[in-house]
Amino acid sequence: MERFQRIYKQGVVDLFEIWVDTETGVCYLYHASGPAAGFTPLLDSEGKPVIRR
Repeated sequence: MERFQRIYKQGVVDLFEIWVDTETGVCYLYHASGPAAGFTPLLDSEGKPVIRR
């Protein structure tokens, strides 16, 4: 089983994806636009990581 699984994808040139760490349940946002990209944890309104159960 892969540690990270993509659960959402939107776009082609301006790409947004949501990934889940299958060991911790933490959700991450991946965004790519042209040559730039970033991968960061999703946070709730209290600043805590969003955990998918």
